[in-house]
Amino acid sequence: MTPEDIQSLFTRESGEFLFARWGRPIVPIVFGVEEETLTTVKGAFEAVVSLADHKMAETDPELGANCMVFFFRDWKELLEVPDLDRLVPDLAPLVDRLIAADANQYRVFRFEEDGAIRAAFVFLRMDEELSKVPAETLALSQVVQTILLWSDTAFRTQSPLAVAGEATILRPEIAGLIRAAYDPVLPGASQDPAHALRLFARLQA
Repeated sequence: MTPEDIQSLFTRESGEFLFARWGRPIVPIVFGVEEETLTTVKGAFEAVVSLADHKMAETDPELGANCMVFFFRDWKELLEVPDLDRLVPDLAPLVDRLIAADANQYRVFRFEEDGAIRAAFVFLRMDEELSKVPAETLALSQVVQTILLWSDTAFRTQSPLAVAGEATILRPEIAGLIRAAYDPVLPGASQDPAHALRLFARLQA
């Protein structure tokens, strides 16, 4: 991975560089799945958070849960979730846009005053395409895409995951980058493209 590769993973389609990691322990909660899938999703969180050397917790003092994952069949179901419109501003227009785009996934982040990630909302509409993806693969992919604020184009052409034998694993360079991103010496957020050089230096180390 070159510094340019790293920079591109955090450069949005608009041209803006924006890096952020979680500033507080992650407290996930999952809606709309069976107990077996719930265990799989929680396991993916534990694996990726451990990789980052970050922390999970039983509860968030402000929000209760700060990382909410929703599985559903129809975007309109989100409009029926109590108080979700208070947590996700402009929910109704967002749902309309996602229906129009025929989207099957979407992530919303909220931020601390210093720009670090404060909360995340992961929405997965289980259409035919997503329903074919094994639960372990889907869970790992979503958690990886939630552990950092990646660019909106970061994984458009290549997944963060790879197949090794019969197992699906995190691509080694992406795993290394997540580890580097959580170095305690680095800030929780940055809009300076030179931040990619600091991440690159830690990858080399």
